[in-house]
Parts: sequence; C-alpha cells; structure tokens
Amino acid sequence: MDFDKKKHVQKERQLAKELRKSRWWQTVCQSATCYYCGIKIPPKEVTMDHIVPISKGGKSTKGNITTSCHSCNVKKKDKTAAELLIEKIDKLKP
Repeated sequence: MDFDKKKHVQKERQLAKELRKSRWWQTVCQSATCYYCGIKIPPKEVTMDHIVPISKGGKSTKGNITTSCHSCNVKKKDKTAAELLIEKIDKLKP
C-alpha cells in the first residue's frame, strides 16, 4: 500500500478541526497546561498539537493530541516531542 502524504495531511487536518469543536477538547482547554513548558494556558490561548506530527504519519486522535502554548507550538514545528527534547539538550551542550 502506497502512503499518500498529501491526502493523509488533508484528512488529519480536517479531523483535527472537528476535534477542536468537540466537548472533549473544550473541557481539556478549561484547565490546560503546555505539554512542553508546563505553563498554565488561558482557555482562549490553547493550541492543539500533534505529539507525532501529521506530516510524519501522526493521527488526529485523542491519544496523539495535546495542549501547547503558542510559543512552544511554533518552536516545535513538525518535530516529534522526542526530537524537540533532543534539540533542547543539544542547545545546553558547551
């Protein structure tokens, strides 16, 4: 089976859009902290982040979605959480 990345990304973005409207996501946003830096995020400022980016085959499922502040989401781009952590560690090296 051939993986069509463009179709996958379009499908998962649509699913994420629908998930943002869900009661589950609205509840999550009420007491959200950033998965990456740990700060408390006001409900209207919460961004949805895919732990495994959809560009790397990740899905728009509750198990792959987390809360993120805008700053961390922008810094993460299309990296996985592990790649982001490695990048942070590398920056600490002398």
